Amino acid sequence: MDLDFTLAGLGMLVIALLSAGLLVGFLSGLLGIGGGGIMVPVLYETFTALGVDPDIRMHMAIGTSLAVIVPTSLRSFAAHRAKGAVDMDALKRMAPWIVLGVVIGVLIADQVSSDTLKWVWVVFGTVFAAKMAIGTGDWRLGTELPNPPKLEIASTLIGIASVLLSIAGAAFTVTLLTLYNRPILKAVATSSGFGPLIAIPGMIGLAWAGWGDPGLPPLSLGYISVVGALIITSASLLTAPLGVRAAHGIPRRYLELAFAAFLAIVATRFLVSLILD
Repeated sequence: MDLDFTLAGLGMLVIALLSAGLLVGFLSGLLGIGGGGIMVPVLYETFTALGVDPDIRMHMAIGTSLAVIVPTSLRSFAAHRAKGAVDMDALKRMAPWIVLGVVIGVLIADQVSSDTLKWVWVVFGTVFAAKMAIGTGDWRLGTELPNPPKLEIASTLIGIASVLLSIAGAAFTVTLLTLYNRPILKAVATSSGFGPLIAIPGMIGLAWAGWGDPGLPPLSLGYISVVGALIITSASLLTAPLGVRAAHGIPRRYLELAFAAFLAIVATRFLVSLILD
């Protein structure tokens, strides 16, 4: 169907994104993640229901998700740094390479099709689902971060993958830091510092990449739905505490399995659409 640019169409957009924001907030609080892994599939389904051009749906979902991650990641990093939990040496060493990866990721996203972005989600979603289902365990690769250029290459790849998945990178950076003997709390705190480094240039880059596209929904800046980002951010703040409250009554292992199931469903959904479309 064609996208409705009338007042009624704008009203439908607001209602759909408000519903998506409420769902994202609750699930983010329940599963204890930044929300990018939830926002992309939710936004994709929202843009599908609104009739956004299939060629840019994934691009819109990724760009809008990154815009939402910016304020939440900045707030998280400030809180962790105030408590002195951030490993600033690791952050400073990895930061420029992650930003380089983000730039490369934006250039890739600008050139590839929506189907290619779906395949990225299918692959990584399946891997993360398997990791969550199996459990994190206590694996270690060493006691100190690897010497150049290994860490720098890994950081660049994290930046690329994070933009293409529209996540703040915690799934990668926390895993990397814990594999090299960083305590989980310090790994999580340090990872929060990479969120703004990924989300801000990623958001700007996707706004640039989609500028002037004729299929954009109303009130968009490139591949970012401004109204979508504002509504989802506001709505998610209302329901996130409810998700957190529910999470405290559920064993951590059950939450891991719930997130694994969610990712498996998303990966399957995208895989089916790739086969049938």
